[in-house]
Amino acid sequence: MTDRPLIIDGCQYANWSEKIFRQMADSGVSAVHVTICYHEDFRETVENMIDWNRWFERWPDLIIPGRTAEDVRRAHDTGRTAIVFGFQNCAPIEDDIGLVEICHQLGARFMQLSYNNQSLLATGCYEAEDPGITRMGRQVIKEMNRVGLVVDMSHSAERSTLEAIEISERPIAITHANPAAWHPALRNKSDTVLTALAESGGMLGFSMYPHHLKGKSDCTLTEFCDMIARTADLMGVERIGIGSDLCQDQPDSVVEWMRVGRWSKDIDYGEGSASQAGFPPQPSWFNDNRDLPGLADGLRGAGFGAEDVARIMGGNWLAFFERSFGPMGVRT
Repeated sequence: MTDRPLIIDGCQYANWSEKIFRQMADSGVSAVHVTICYHEDFRETVENMIDWNRWFERWPDLIIPGRTAEDVRRAHDTGRTAIVFGFQNCAPIEDDIGLVEICHQLGARFMQLSYNNQSLLATGCYEAEDPGITRMGRQVIKEMNRVGLVVDMSHSAERSTLEAIEISERPIAITHANPAAWHPALRNKSDTVLTALAESGGMLGFSMYPHHLKGKSDCTLTEFCDMIARTADLMGVERIGIGSDLCQDQPDSVVEWMRVGRWSKDIDYGEGSASQAGFPPQPSWFNDNRDLPGLADGLRGAGFGAEDVARIMGGNWLAFFERSFGPMGVRT
């Protein structure tokens, strides 16, 4: 057994490399939920999984597949990082509910019901109107609950998110967002959503993506951790964790794929501006995985005790994984 603290990041979309894998392992990051799909269809998503299988084969001393909570514990005990697959859109299941179980069998453990736009399942946070969860969405949530694929509403609109919380028989997650009351970004969540999420047993991962921070790139660690403390008062400390939304080493051109995909010929600048269409600078205290352990100091400075720091840094996500990744009624 290792004496290292448990660190779990609830969302990253890095330009993966041996350098990043070594940074994660050297920093004691035991698990990362990684985005392997934005707009890819099923076959394209499988091709991304093939890439990951090659990386697992090439660097087994650094990374392992993360399909269960026990995989995360094994990674932690052996100084490696468990890689948990997640989709930022429902595109991989196309219009076939049968692909929900197939995706879970292939290793996916999180799926957002929408990414900014309206999908077949739910409404994204950039749409002017939010009619809520669709007929197909209700059926897909039921199937996701059955197999152990977590409903993620990070990029979804308010009504859709509240309905997903109500419809889902298992707790859902918002893996990477912050309170809108702290910073009113389109994708940050209202206190109404955060309260409903907590009451249902769900999880919130706090984002360090600058567009979601008060002061953006100039946000300080103290300000960020004070926000976490206020959110803990609202939701309970057992319902919160880290979901950095780190896009390390990605070229600015990737932003176009994230926001536009194939649905538009125009550039969607999202929460940026025409003069800043790429990735904004990270805050000085969080540039890559090597800075994740330093969050613990900020949390202690915000008044959290050792047990609560351990919960926020990884313990809460691990408990959520254990409850959520297996079939209905089965702990992993």
